[in-house]
Amino acid sequence: MEVTVAKSAGFCFGVKRAIDTVYQEIEKGEQVFTLGPIIHNEQVVQELADKGVRVIHSLEKLADIKEGTVVIRSHGVSEKVIRQLEKYDIKIVDATCPFVSKIHRIVQEKYREGYRIVIIGSRTHPEVEGINGWCEDSAAVLETVDEALNLLGVGTGDLGRGGRDHSGLGTL
Repeated sequence: MEVTVAKSAGFCFGVKRAIDTVYQEIEKGEQVFTLGPIIHNEQVVQELADKGVRVIHSLEKLADIKEGTVVIRSHGVSEKVIRQLEKYDIKIVDATCPFVSKIHRIVQEKYREGYRIVIIGSRTHPEVEGINGWCEDSAAVLETVDEALNLLGVGTGDLGRGGRDHSGLGTL
């Protein structure tokens, strides 16, 4: 059997950038912390831990840190977390994926314009939590089709055979 590795195998741009950012901070010789695991890859997180990088799981832990650098994970964080980080006398490096940062800016802008923000994803995923934080945690976060239909005011029975289409999506 022949195995061919795809040309694009590996990490996406934002993940690679975040990992490279942590390695750059390690090379400076100071203690490096990440606010949550830098990415969803246990092997990479362990490799960084072997190089002395410590994962912080809560902002309260920052009170114990007197020097070093905190790197914001690739998934980004909420505006509120950014403001809380700024209160600590420690170097902060933002390794948020630029595409995620763009979503943060769009959500904040549209929220300020009065739009209702809808996010499709897991409520407990760090990226979703971060995005939601740019609209004061007011987004409708939808994890299921039923939640989406409920938001539209459409029951699943309404989309059945011969049912009236309330969504503009057509009947199923």
